[in-house]
This record gives sequence, C-alpha cells and structure tokens, in this order.
Amino acid sequence: MSDRGKKIFLALSIVVPFMIYCVYYYGNMVKNAPYKFSEFESITFKYGLGDSMVNKYSSKTMEYQYINDRDSLVRKKVKLSKDDLLYLHRKAAELGFWNFPSTMEGEPVSSGQSSPHYYLEYKYARKTKSVYFDLNYNGNPKLKDAVRQLIEIVNTTINKAHSRQNN
Repeated sequence: MSDRGKKIFLALSIVVPFMIYCVYYYGNMVKNAPYKFSEFESITFKYGLGDSMVNKYSSKTMEYQYINDRDSLVRKKVKLSKDDLLYLHRKAAELGFWNFPSTMEGEPVSSGQSSPHYYLEYKYARKTKSVYFDLNYNGNPKLKDAVRQLIEIVNTTINKAHSRQNN
C-alpha cells in the first residue's frame, strides 16, 4: 500500500466514524430536546415594583395589563403572532434561558424603596421554565445582563404587537 493510500485509509477510519457518531449523538439530542417550539404553549410575563407585579401579559389568554403614564391601569387583548413567539423562543435559547436559576434576588434596598421585579415563564407541553428576577441581583454580571436582555426583548415584542393592533 502506498503512502497516499495509507493516509486516505487513516483519514477514513477516523473521520467517517466521528462524523457518524456526531450525527447520531446530536440528532438524538435535538430530537429529545425538552424545549421544542413545536411543543410551545405560552409565555407569561409580569413585572412591577417589589411584590406588586401589576403589569402582566399572558400569551395564552392574550391579556395585557399595564400602568400607563397617568398611573391608571389599562387592560387590552394583545395577540402575539407565531413569528413573534418563534422569535422569543429562539432568543431564549440563544441567551441560555433554560440554564438560568429560577430565582435571582438581590439585597433589599435600604432606603425603603423597592426595586423592580420581573417574572418570566415559558410553558411547553412537557416542561415549564420560569425565572423570578430582581433588578438588584448581585450575582454573575453576565447572567444578569442576559436576563435583562431577554426581559427587554420580551417587553419590546409585546409592545410592538400592541402597537400593531392599535394601528
């Protein structure tokens, strides 16, 4: 056997089994993933100061409740499109939402004022993931930034859907 033939044989005996293994392993991982968009049911988003989470949105009931500029409670029906929900699902996956701790609370504010709190829940057919986030969270700064970014994305998407339906 020539040197070229030996190199081809060696490459095929290492690369081909590795590729087959990768396809098998990652194919099963994707197929059995607990958070698949095809099983997506709803998003629940709540926020407010302290324990008072007056601002709420549920994609299942399409109820959006918020306090406007004049401190009055507004209730509307806001429907997120399938594209909006897919975008939110992908952003959650991109930012690692499934690996966030379920509670991220910070130190109490000494001045007597309460800090903003957020609750975000993604519900699927087989699993539910929820995160309770305090803006005064003092943990990992990268984790805090990822949670804040996801909250901003969810809030922006809901507000865009709300403005689309009003126009």
